[in-house]
Amino acid sequence: MNFEKLVTSGNILKAIADMGFEKATEIQQKGIALISEGHDVIGQSQTGTGKTAAFAIPVLEKIDPDVRKPQVLILCPTRELSVQVAGEFRKLAKYMVGVKTVAVYGGEPIYKQISALKSGAHVIVGTPGRLIDHINRKTIKFDALHTIIMDEADEMLKMGFREDIELILSSVHTERQTIMFSATMPRAIHEIAEKYLDHPQNIKIQSKGLTTSTVIQQYCAVKSKYKTEALFRLLDAKAPERCIVFCNTKRMVDKITDELQAKDYWSDKIHGDLKQELRLTVLQKFNSGVINVLVATDVAARGLDIQNVDLIINYDIPEKADYYVHRIGRSGRAGKPGESITLASFKDRFQLHAVEQYIKKKIEKINVPSVKEVNDTKMEKFIDNLMESMDQDVLDHYEPIVQKIVAKGYSIDTLAASLLKDALTLHDMVEESDLNDHNFNKQGRSNERGGRRDSRGDRGSRGERSSRADRASGSPSGKRRNTKSSGQTRMFVSVGKAHKATVSDLLGAITGECQVNGRSIGAIDMYDKFSFVDVEDRYVDQVIKHLKDKRIKGRIVNVEVAKS
Repeated sequence: MNFEKLVTSGNILKAIADMGFEKATEIQQKGIALISEGHDVIGQSQTGTGKTAAFAIPVLEKIDPDVRKPQVLILCPTRELSVQVAGEFRKLAKYMVGVKTVAVYGGEPIYKQISALKSGAHVIVGTPGRLIDHINRKTIKFDALHTIIMDEADEMLKMGFREDIELILSSVHTERQTIMFSATMPRAIHEIAEKYLDHPQNIKIQSKGLTTSTVIQQYCAVKSKYKTEALFRLLDAKAPERCIVFCNTKRMVDKITDELQAKDYWSDKIHGDLKQELRLTVLQKFNSGVINVLVATDVAARGLDIQNVDLIINYDIPEKADYYVHRIGRSGRAGKPGESITLASFKDRFQLHAVEQYIKKKIEKINVPSVKEVNDTKMEKFIDNLMESMDQDVLDHYEPIVQKIVAKGYSIDTLAASLLKDALTLHDMVEESDLNDHNFNKQGRSNERGGRRDSRGDRGSRGERSSRADRASGSPSGKRRNTKSSGQTRMFVSVGKAHKATVSDLLGAITGECQVNGRSIGAIDMYDKFSFVDVEDRYVDQVIKHLKDKRIKGRIVNVEVAKS
């Protein structure tokens, strides 16, 4: 159904068009109609179905811009979801003059939120704990409130917010419309509904095909000790623009992120122990393309503003089957194709079967990409990049050098192969038969302990032990992203591994502070107390100007052209 049949406000329809929405999803069709009619509503819907717009559109149509008081209150389980929902409201209210949305949540100084509230807020989005802080301070008043929405209600209950939710609901004494959205419907949801909702209308979107219809779902049966190597191969063979790697624990997120960064994958992490400011910074880096691999716990599966993810890798199978749907729902959104790959060891087979039963679908088994597949992908990407960079005006300067080398008796083929050896690192890793567990679906015990070999493989003669040796000796860590090319200048930056800086930190600082495109940055070599970064010549002055005396990992850095 087109939005024109559901929405009466021309300003909201104009904003919907700007956002690229054409037809309403099932939850939007049913939700907008019922909410517009004034019913209390209980909506059951999975992530990725467009439920935010389902409640945002009809409640925005009810707002009176001239009443500069809170009229709509949305409760969310996490800070990230609060920021995302507030962002959606602002986009939809883009052409509604004077309508203001404020997000309130922990982890941000409360005085900033108080200032924003004092200037007038029509829509407040927040976490229960911080909302109660404002209620106690009397910085939020509900005398004009006409709508309360509980988003991801089941998650709020799982996180122990039931008492807070009931305290907030009981603090509102105006006649109101109450709306609940939840992926699951535990008993506590029904109890709250019976107490605070008035003859609610129920919307239930069947789980079949909701978040999985546009996602290719696969799994690799791999021995536990080779999981990290399998992850490297998948990233190299698939070469995703944006990938989320899900782990079950914060400790595993830390471990996998460290291993990815040591191998110079453009990666970073997000989990509950990170400060809010850092989490939002990581998300911004991921969405802007500064990093393309995000390692996360399930906190990132629901409610985060994560866009255009083309690959999900479940390093761990989620502990609950419904989490699997939330995870892969980050890919294949808004009708775009996506892909998910789960790494399953022999002990995971029962959990995998539980997931298949939950989604009512068999997950396709695939093999871990072979060494040849990985190398073929790397070669194709290298050739494409090389073809793009060929500029005859630049090449004219180097052809005399080629002729001198040929005159010494070397062939063009030998010269090219020698240069390729330095520019393109091909892998010589563990054979794929040793990674794939061919006993996965057989009865009895898998031979997980047999044939012990280094779980990281050789990876071009630089395995885990050589990386550790590098770190101990002070030589540069990990492989270089590419080698220095013509038209680039090597720069010295006074921060290194001993300061707990990573390649991603340096890359993020240069692209963010200096407004330099990531494609214009070449090799990055990190030592204990300093680093070298190759930057296109045209950006040298820009990098020195904007990065000098800035902080990386809390340390004021010096940057200058490296001495030859």
